[in-house]
Amino acid sequence: MASKKSAGKSKIIAIFILLFPAFLLVFLSTRGCEHKFKELPDYGKAINYHFTDSRGKHFSSKNFKGDVVIVTTIQQTCPDSCAILLWNVDHAIYQHIMKNRKKKLKQVKIISFATDSKGEPLKDLSVIKDALYDQVEGYDPDVWYLAKGDARAVYDFKYNNQSLLKKGEQYFGGEAYLELMLLLDKKNHLRMVNRGNQEGTVRRMYQHVALLQKQYDKEHKKALLKKQK
Repeated sequence: MASKKSAGKSKIIAIFILLFPAFLLVFLSTRGCEHKFKELPDYGKAINYHFTDSRGKHFSSKNFKGDVVIVTTIQQTCPDSCAILLWNVDHAIYQHIMKNRKKKLKQVKIISFATDSKGEPLKDLSVIKDALYDQVEGYDPDVWYLAKGDARAVYDFKYNNQSLLKKGEQYFGGEAYLELMLLLDKKNHLRMVNRGNQEGTVRRMYQHVALLQKQYDKEHKKALLKKQK
C-alpha cells in the first residue's frame, strides 16, 4: 500500500500537470513536492536585458545585480483582460514586499513589461502607469518597474528541449510567456517560473521569493562562521 506521503506527492504532481503540463515537464518534473525544497533549482543565466521605465529612465540587468527580481507582463486592458492577474500580484506579492522592505525584502523588485494583447511591446506606458498609481496602494516605481522593452527576449528560456515561448490558442494572446512570472536571483539566474493568471500560483511565487531569501540568509550565516574560524 502506498504511503500517505507518496499519495500526497502524487496528488500535487497531478495538479501541476492539469494546470500547466509544459511548465511541469520543463521545470518541475524531477522536483516533487514544493514545500520539501531545500533550495530552488537553478535553470541558468538570463539574458542581459534592457528596458526604459515609465519615467523615461534606462535600466539594464546590471542595475539589478544583487537584487531578487520578479518579471511579469502587463497589459493596458487590465484589470478586465490581463495575462497576469494584476490585483493578485499587488496583494499577494507587492504589498508583502513593501511591508517587509526594512527587514528582509529590501532587495526584491518587480519588473512588468508592458505589452498589447498579442505580446507586442507598448510604446506608450501612460495608461498603465496611471492605473498602477490609482489601483496599487503605495505604488513605488523604484520597487515595481513598469518597463518598455523586449519581453520575449527575457522569457527566451529553453530547458530539456522545451521553451517558454510556446504558442497556442489556449494561451492569452496566443503566447504562453504572457501568462508567466519569472523569478531571477541576485546573479540574474532563473530560479522559478509560475503562472500568473491564477491566485494560487501568484501566491506561490511569493513563497518562492521567501525560500530564496532563506537560502541567502543561510549562505550569509555560513560565511560569517567561516570568517570566525
